[in-house]
Amino acid sequence: MKVVAIIQARIGSTRLPGKVLKDLGGDTVLARVVNRTRRATLVDEVVVATSTLPQDDVIMQECERLSVACFRGDEVDVLDRYYRAAQKFAADAIVRITSDCPLIDPELIDRTVRPFLDDNADYATNALFVTYPPGLDVEVFTAAALSSAWSSAKAPYQRTHVTPYLYQTKGLFKIVSLSAEQDYSRYRWTLDTVEDWEMIRQVYAHFGGKDDFSWSEVLHLMEDHPELVEMNSCVRQKALHEG
Repeated sequence: MKVVAIIQARIGSTRLPGKVLKDLGGDTVLARVVNRTRRATLVDEVVVATSTLPQDDVIMQECERLSVACFRGDEVDVLDRYYRAAQKFAADAIVRITSDCPLIDPELIDRTVRPFLDDNADYATNALFVTYPPGLDVEVFTAAALSSAWSSAKAPYQRTHVTPYLYQTKGLFKIVSLSAEQDYSRYRWTLDTVEDWEMIRQVYAHFGGKDDFSWSEVLHLMEDHPELVEMNSCVRQKALHEG
């Protein structure tokens, strides 16, 4: 089974425009996400999926710099973008990663892919019930499940967010839901605002600009330095229907 990680990325962002190309300790946010995803041992290939808008040409250029494959598709219908990218790269299983997760952890990717493979699941995730910090979300699904969602999902938010059809359609798909050992959802590690960026910059600075640290090391850092947690504690997590 060929497992392809598809990282969705675009230059436009409502709350923090251009965030995927912002600097994090000497490299771009997108580079950090790509590099960390590449370290997952159960991922065979990494692809960045962006839009066909001219403004996203810079994403394609960054992919060329990073020597990572780039697929371009619909800006709003991200489900269609994933479906066509998965077809182009002959994926049997797709790992969905978003480019606003520069602390994404390869261990957690593998920890999600492994039971997905072992249990012959259609869909597996560590984000169905939020126990990990937002920003560590991993979703894995079969090409067949993706095709089913692509042909059946009608609501705009289902097209924008790719996977809601899979976990909202009861009884149709075999789902594996993973949780952390305890609830860490009080932490916010996703990149959506200036406050998020400043906090994550501090994390990368602590590790000397490297990106091979683990999520547990970040957790220990947060526990030792609660002021980091406070930096973006006021930021509201966007609801699913907000896009």
